[in-house]
Amino acid sequence: MLTIGLDTTVLVVALPTMAVDLQANTAALQWFTTAYTLALAGVMLPAGALGDRYGRKKFLLAALVLFGGASVWCALATSSGELIAARAVLGIAAATMMPLSMAVLPSMFPEQAERQRAITIWVTSTAIGLPLGPIIGGWLLQHFWWGSVFLLNVPLVIVGLVAVAVLVPESRSDNRFPIDVPGVVLSVSGMLALTYGFIRLGEQGWGDAIGWAAVLGGVAVLVMFVLTQRRTSHPLVDLGLFATNGFRWGTGLSILVQFAMLGLFFTVPQYFQEVLGADSLGSGLRLLPLIGGLVVGTRLTDKLLPKLGVRVMITAGFVALSAGLIMGALTPVSVGYGYSAAWITILGAGMGLVMPSAMGIAMGELTAERSGSGSALLQAVRQAGGTIGVAVLGTVLASQYRSELGGYDVEPVSDGVSAGVAVAHKLGDPQMLEHVRSAFVGGMSAMLWVCAGICLVAAVLAAIFIRGRVPDTPDGGGAGESAHVG
Repeated sequence: MLTIGLDTTVLVVALPTMAVDLQANTAALQWFTTAYTLALAGVMLPAGALGDRYGRKKFLLAALVLFGGASVWCALATSSGELIAARAVLGIAAATMMPLSMAVLPSMFPEQAERQRAITIWVTSTAIGLPLGPIIGGWLLQHFWWGSVFLLNVPLVIVGLVAVAVLVPESRSDNRFPIDVPGVVLSVSGMLALTYGFIRLGEQGWGDAIGWAAVLGGVAVLVMFVLTQRRTSHPLVDLGLFATNGFRWGTGLSILVQFAMLGLFFTVPQYFQEVLGADSLGSGLRLLPLIGGLVVGTRLTDKLLPKLGVRVMITAGFVALSAGLIMGALTPVSVGYGYSAAWITILGAGMGLVMPSAMGIAMGELTAERSGSGSALLQAVRQAGGTIGVAVLGTVLASQYRSELGGYDVEPVSDGVSAGVAVAHKLGDPQMLEHVRSAFVGGMSAMLWVCAGICLVAAVLAAIFIRGRVPDTPDGGGAGESAHVG
């Protein structure tokens, strides 16, 4: 999961160099990310079900080998098309690794307290990888060629292969149920269409007809998928999980916490580089307080969750996230880095409180029998929510940025803050530079206000609807924790 977290953000700092070396246009650069995201969204549900059917450890080992091989292919790619294909394969591997690395936890840690600790480590590994990506990627680009950011995955994959082979027991469902082939086709088609549609709407604007056609087509196919899942005797995923309070609220709140993460990673690196003047490595280093806050939050969760229960921890976490996002929304143009470090730390702490607790109550509803398909369902819904979130938040940022540009609202300045700052530097116009930076901070503020509002709503929902018993201690007999709607 650390490998996947790193790979998610390490590409961002390499894109400008890759654009030159591969002679990639804007569309190709977008597809370097889109190919990975689409593969991740489309393959996750069937990958989880196949792991349940044929063996989770076996599929996890195969996915690690594929991830390592695809990483080498990415590093050695000599054209944009080749890199896009390699990124798609990388996404297929990640789509298998994500649900199955979580699915092995119920069989390895049957006691609730131990399982919660394992989930906390799983979540922390993913979240720590996100800010580390720009740091390590920036350093590698200063010393090596752009392909080195992909070779970074290889030693991590080797460690993962050895650890899984030696330490993780094989597990699979006792009942060798047949694979739901129509369900696989419908789920892959629907998730691909829905994800592509929202990615396109985020890039082209909400008036794009092709984007809306893809979204509506994806929704229609997913509705068919749900209807067929209810009728088939051996469904691909157990949609009845959403009838359980823990899975429903754990999944929903896991989606909402992503808005805080998206708001952070969508705006703050650009703010550091274009407003504060940091390079890509410096921008990554300035995200380190996020890791500090995250470690504090997860440690508090580990200590306090058994005493206070999930409702208190999740509510407190969303309140902390809201406070951090409001501080970020109030960021003045002229303020120094210290202010940003403070609210980024608070955000990290809030994530550390919410994410393990929310994932824990969702995972608490999964039996070892269908943990692969259940974990895949949880991850797929989160992935879809994140894709929609990127499109919505990106529109908020872009709209507010353009509205505050005033007389400078012309291409290429209106394309984004990076283009605007580049034009201002080229013209040697300090007034234009200040205006562009101010407009971006205004757009960032608008986006963070939206994220803060979503987190406040989530805090209220958690406080009202989650009724979580205190998790069992390791001596408590291992009964699962449940969350109840009040």
